[in-house]
Amino acid sequence: MRFRPFFELHSTSRFHKTSLIVRFNPSTAAIKMIAINMGPTRQIGLNSQMSLRQSHQRSLSTICNATHRITVLPGDGIGPEITDVAIKVLQAAGDKEGEQFAFTEALIGGAAIDAHQDPYPEVTEKSCKDSDAVLLAAIGGYKWDSLPPVQRPEKGLLRLRASLNAFANLRPAVVLPQLADASTLKREVVEGVDILIVRELVGGIYFGQPRGIEVRNGERVGYNTDIYSESEIDRIARVAFEAARKRKGRLCSVEKSNVLEVSQLWKEVVTRIGEKDYPDVELSHMYIDNAAMQMIRNPKSFDTIVTGNIFGDILSDEASMLTGSLGMLPSASISSGGPGVYEPVHGSAPDIAGKDLANPLAMILSAAMMCRYGLALPKVADRIESAVTGALDAGYRTGDIMQTGMKQVGCKEMGDVVLQQL
Repeated sequence: MRFRPFFELHSTSRFHKTSLIVRFNPSTAAIKMIAINMGPTRQIGLNSQMSLRQSHQRSLSTICNATHRITVLPGDGIGPEITDVAIKVLQAAGDKEGEQFAFTEALIGGAAIDAHQDPYPEVTEKSCKDSDAVLLAAIGGYKWDSLPPVQRPEKGLLRLRASLNAFANLRPAVVLPQLADASTLKREVVEGVDILIVRELVGGIYFGQPRGIEVRNGERVGYNTDIYSESEIDRIARVAFEAARKRKGRLCSVEKSNVLEVSQLWKEVVTRIGEKDYPDVELSHMYIDNAAMQMIRNPKSFDTIVTGNIFGDILSDEASMLTGSLGMLPSASISSGGPGVYEPVHGSAPDIAGKDLANPLAMILSAAMMCRYGLALPKVADRIESAVTGALDAGYRTGDIMQTGMKQVGCKEMGDVVLQQL
């Protein structure tokens, strides 16, 4: 299994066979560094003996300079479980290619609210901005649903994306042959589906101002603003056109221009860019309601889709069910220059958290997308994706994708199977 990159990434560097995990404890301001060198794990804290710290200072400095710096955000619910599995797989695949990683764990969402009364604390933002890539699991849960909207875990996710200017969300929906029967749709409808949804992520109605709830004429009124500038549409359109050019050369722009002025501008800008700079890409336009219907009726008619924030949110979740489960789909949110955010499409699933029932494959595949798009490590990505395919070929399934005749396993065991395939 391999998701087509929309641009080529190359790297000629090779690093020492030593890894470093950095963990920051916000309550004590202590840092733990775990150096992994194909042998016993060493833990070194700032509050440990000075002589021990000094004896390792030079080697740890070398390690830090030689590794890919990853901020890891386990988040809430099943997040910590699937994160543990994904990190092990990423580490093993990196070792095979001589690539090493430095992981810094930080809080976001509900966990950050509990510790800092802030879903995206300053220390987390700094860590993310200082890293080469951000690997996020999932946020949210029933525990925080009663909080005011501005204090809920989901605000942390929006602020993360905005702070990194991660404006382009890439969500592939690929139906694997092994899982075609896991979809709720007929096999002949979904077999062979390979869609890439390019979603604008830091604009539109989720970020537009003004917004709020106020009293008008004696009753409460809620309102939001769906707004896009030409430059915002231009940059996401170009990402989508480049993606389509590397795929089958077909791009469908989804909007609601028969009703919304913001969609009329969207259609105008996308059309102009296509005619001027991408005449080799076949461009079509579709209203969001029709696109939602066609996604179920004839999903193989789509190749690459570009759309705004709210429409992309809906379509990408719909597309995920073509594959049989949200637990199989990764995503990448990229910026124009800084670190990107790589995360599974699914949520935090608080009802199964801590029960070893979660499907870790979307998180593992998100790590693969991080390697391919964010770290210029296509060989590591290939190894991870091939290992996931091998685990499915061997008949292992978590509960959400279980099929007759297969072997059902939990989160940890699925991770072990993927590691064996590596």
